[in-house]
Amino acid sequence: MPRSPVRMCPARRALRAGLAALAAAAATAALGGCSSDPAGPAVSAPPSRPPAASASSAPSGSATRSVVLDERARGTSVRVATGTLVVVRLHSAYWSTPAGSDPRVLAPVGGGTTAAATCPPGRGCGISSARFSALRPGTAQVTATRDSCGEARRCPPGQGRYDVTVTVTR
Repeated sequence: MPRSPVRMCPARRALRAGLAALAAAAATAALGGCSSDPAGPAVSAPPSRPPAASASSAPSGSATRSVVLDERARGTSVRVATGTLVVVRLHSAYWSTPAGSDPRVLAPVGGGTTAAATCPPGRGCGISSARFSALRPGTAQVTATRDSCGEARRCPPGQGRYDVTVTVTR
């Protein structure tokens, strides 16, 4: 006599589905991890990062423009028009929050450090970011520093300081 299929109660089915989803999320997080970057260890970045200084325009009818800067903009000069939103994203939680030298030229409008939820110890996974509004013509420096470039590893020369000169034009 053939066996009838075993019927699983709804609560057990829900538990199994939840455990499967949790396992899938854990596997995805473990595979995502943090990656190294030529700019130094403990730099987490998406596989295809945006250009060091990429400009974007808002939809028609809105005058807001933005420029996004990352590690590759270190040591460069950038020109932006008044009203531009300057966003700095440094791909490691070891960086201090980027700061501007002249709030009359580049007014801070937000920022901070966001650590990645799943990160091996000592990797510094996360993003240190700041946003600035270009208020009026002038020049300001945007700087950030870090002492550590990995677990118990001091930064080699040239890897512990980030600075970009931002010139605001009319």
